[in-house]
Amino acid sequence: MSLHPRTSSLMSWRSKSLEEPSWSPGGTAALEKQLPSRSPSENIFLHIVDLSDPKTVWKFVENFKQEHTLNVLINNAGCMVNKRELTEDGLEKNFATNTLGVYVLTTALIPVLEKEHDPRVITVSSGGMLVQKLNTDDLQSERTAFDGTMVYAQNKRQQVVLMERWARAHPAIHFSCMHPGWADTPGVRLSMPGFHARLGARLRSEAQGADTVLWLALAPTAAVQPSGSFFQDRKPVPTHLPFARTSSSPAEEEKLMEILEELAQRFK
Repeated sequence: MSLHPRTSSLMSWRSKSLEEPSWSPGGTAALEKQLPSRSPSENIFLHIVDLSDPKTVWKFVENFKQEHTLNVLINNAGCMVNKRELTEDGLEKNFATNTLGVYVLTTALIPVLEKEHDPRVITVSSGGMLVQKLNTDDLQSERTAFDGTMVYAQNKRQQVVLMERWARAHPAIHFSCMHPGWADTPGVRLSMPGFHARLGARLRSEAQGADTVLWLALAPTAAVQPSGSFFQDRKPVPTHLPFARTSSSPAEEEKLMEILEELAQRFK
């Protein structure tokens, strides 16, 4: 299977919380020092954005759309903070990064994407969402005992709902979610050390985990799949396990969209 080159602004995002248990403002400067000063291509641009800060995301998009076109957006940022922590805006960090940040970034870039031919949005979700039913009553984990793994899984369920809703609302764009499989990444090693130790050599490589993401972004055959689908290993797979009772009602999904829109506008 060949992947045909496209004229794209391919954007992949990383939360400041992903690889460091405790992040400080100096983290961005440290990250910049690790990155190459020059790219072999003059058409690759690096933008460092803190996805847990909705004001920063809005500001970034306003600047980005003045200078760039966009064919493909890949929402790849994610964090699993295992203790309940708040951002400077008072948002629970997992929710701020995994859900609200994705909502603001994607919503703000949809008009940019709709101007291009064959635009696509891919969100890297997780098979962990299969154990969660959408819960709009406690989006920031204020009312129940905090479990970082389950909060992360709930966020990933929220991402799947977002992509399904956007697929119906914006038919000119191909939306998809995917599960990369359990890969040996810094995020897994730091956030789930016991899980990482148990699976060991059975974990996928980073390249294997990225395979379906690239296929969804570039392959013509991916674009003919129904928009809003959930993929694993280049195949659409169900978003609910049999008898799991994880389906949500249209009213519950609409409530999620309304809450996210209200929060997004608050920080615009």
